Amino acid sequence: MMLLMMLALLPTSAQKLIAEKTVIDVGKTGFQQPVTAVFEFQNKGVHRLKIESVQPDCNCTAVEYPKTVIAKGEKFQVKMIYDAKMLGHFDKQAAIISNGTKTPVYIRMKGIVSADYQDFSGDYPIEMGNLRVDKNELEFDNVNKGELPIEQIHVYNNGTGLMRPYLMHLPSWLSATVAPEEIRPGYAATISVTLNSQNVSDYGLTQSSIYLAANPGDKATKENLIGVSAVLLPSFQQMSAQQKQYAPKMYLSKEQVDIVFDGKSKRKAELQISNIGRTPLNISSLQMFTEGLQISLGKTTLQTGESTKLKITAERDELKKARTKPRILMITNDPDHSKVVITINVK
Repeated sequence: MMLLMMLALLPTSAQKLIAEKTVIDVGKTGFQQPVTAVFEFQNKGVHRLKIESVQPDCNCTAVEYPKTVIAKGEKFQVKMIYDAKMLGHFDKQAAIISNGTKTPVYIRMKGIVSADYQDFSGDYPIEMGNLRVDKNELEFDNVNKGELPIEQIHVYNNGTGLMRPYLMHLPSWLSATVAPEEIRPGYAATISVTLNSQNVSDYGLTQSSIYLAANPGDKATKENLIGVSAVLLPSFQQMSAQQKQYAPKMYLSKEQVDIVFDGKSKRKAELQISNIGRTPLNISSLQMFTEGLQISLGKTTLQTGESTKLKITAERDELKKARTKPRILMITNDPDHSKVVITINVK
């Protein structure tokens, strides 16, 4: 008996075709509004993988899958598209037949086709499971110490059950409230996120990742990640007009840099920073909003009339992964240019 049980477990343990999830609830859709479930796979075997076929359980479901050989370690997608030509709940399966497993791997999509369904994809363009949101990036810009700015995320329940959304992994400088706390299918809620600037320790850019849960117990994954950035500025409100006359004054050769890779994996650019004021210019912070950029600055303190170069190296593959527009942030003691943003235009 023990031997039979071990043999029964062998196909699963020896599988080379590994899925992130094999069941996807696509939530609501409208009559004759086809809906797609995207299944993420990876070839975990030591050999190349070939999918021979993907067989859905009815003609109402179409499939898409790679027809070429899949290399060792390579990730790929299999899609199921339901035609939504019948009202009500649906539960569809497909069998993936490949040389990666001894038995088929089954994937399953389910949801509901509703006659009164309204398409909110324009108002809530980002999918996070059965939740749809209007944004997945929060930017608290030009914040002064002591301020409590608020950003909002609007959330829509595109599923078939009650949801209680909340934000996970909030840093000490963020707090959030949800209203209403429960969302019925087809309804929306607003999440208000407050930045407590007193708890932000450094001037310049502070970044964090938070996660949107549809219900208590949900896990933090890349699919429900929300990026947060805050720019805390030094205050010059107490500086008199006469003091400003003797303040440092920064000159920047350009605030936008065009990077044309033209088939190259790396490109370099540089710009000039000068102090045309009457007292030393201090660049107290030099940061990047995204990965994929390397920067070096000749000097962080410039005397009157002195200049330095800011050198920028852009990495094509890393910039492709960036969630936000590539930018460089400088914080200085020039009261008219305490915050300087250099935009990187990638082509």
